[in-house]
Amino acid sequence: MNDFLQQALQKRISEGSFRKLSIRKNLIDFCSNDYLGLSRSASLRPFLQPNTPPLSQRNGSTGSRLISGNSEEAENLETFLADFHQAEAALLFNSGYDANLGLFSSLPGRNDTVIYDESIHASVKDGIRLSPAQKVAFRHNDTVHLEEKLKSAKGNVFVAIEAVYSMDGDQAPMREIADMCQKYTAHLIVDEAHSNGIFGIDGKGLTIEAGIKEKTFAVVYTFGKALGCHGAAVCGSQLLKDFLINFARSFIYTTAMPLHSIQNIYSAYTYLPFAIKEREKLFHNIGIFKKSIFNQIPIQNTSQTPIQFVSCHGNQEALKLSKKLQEAGFDVRPILSPTVPLGKERIRICLHAFNEEEQIQSMIEEIIKFRNE
Repeated sequence: MNDFLQQALQKRISEGSFRKLSIRKNLIDFCSNDYLGLSRSASLRPFLQPNTPPLSQRNGSTGSRLISGNSEEAENLETFLADFHQAEAALLFNSGYDANLGLFSSLPGRNDTVIYDESIHASVKDGIRLSPAQKVAFRHNDTVHLEEKLKSAKGNVFVAIEAVYSMDGDQAPMREIADMCQKYTAHLIVDEAHSNGIFGIDGKGLTIEAGIKEKTFAVVYTFGKALGCHGAAVCGSQLLKDFLINFARSFIYTTAMPLHSIQNIYSAYTYLPFAIKEREKLFHNIGIFKKSIFNQIPIQNTSQTPIQFVSCHGNQEALKLSKKLQEAGFDVRPILSPTVPLGKERIRICLHAFNEEEQIQSMIEEIIKFRNE
């Protein structure tokens, strides 16, 4: 067995795609998903609930929600989230991965079809793999190809997309896809991981901003990005919530979220309507980055979101550029194949409300120096 493990790891090393954990201190953050800076925000502090539960309450949740881990706080948060995101009901999961795994593994049956964007997040793909349904991918954001797949789909049909895609940062043509799902009686599921808190009135997300809330079957909202917390919720009908409580294994068989996590999520959501300056600064920084880099480096990235990238020729170039930027004081990370398809290796740059214009300009200067070497 050790030989098998060593050979698998050696293959990753030879391909330049070996992963390892690291801690890098005192670097300017251009890699985290903390888009609004809420994980470090002093403005959020007045909204925070006490981090330490009262003595009459437990420090840990002690079990799954179905056994000993349920609480009034969890149920109240679900009611709040459903109201905030204009849904009938919401169900908490411990992470966005757990939410997608539970939703897509339990919902489609053996005679059903799941059609998904080829660039959708790995958590959705993993959930779909665990389902007995037929699995069909359509070309990224290609509605013509999607319609071809819808015409031949059997059983209950589910269409899975992200509002904002995590690698390219581009947005799905949500209105067009929603209309197409209605036309073919398909059930649209939207992952709002990278749009929740950023887009729409009070950061309610793109599903509401696009006016397609009534055309969606379920929406997954995660809290580990712009909310600066951890966890996720599936929003939809009460019937869907009841189904997931009974059949989503990533909900049933896991220890529930502790009280302090629930308090942090509630506090962040309470602050979201007041995070106007943070959203304005974030989109200002996106504009600065795009204008500055497009004037000097011909890149094809058209993202209007915090997720930007600079393409590289293979894993080794991505590793070299990320190392150079880290040595210059910028915390960026390479995105290597097989995480992205071969030939689409890149440096992913995540912009935040707390980044300063001079930091963005200095980072771009380092990228240009690397390209000119």
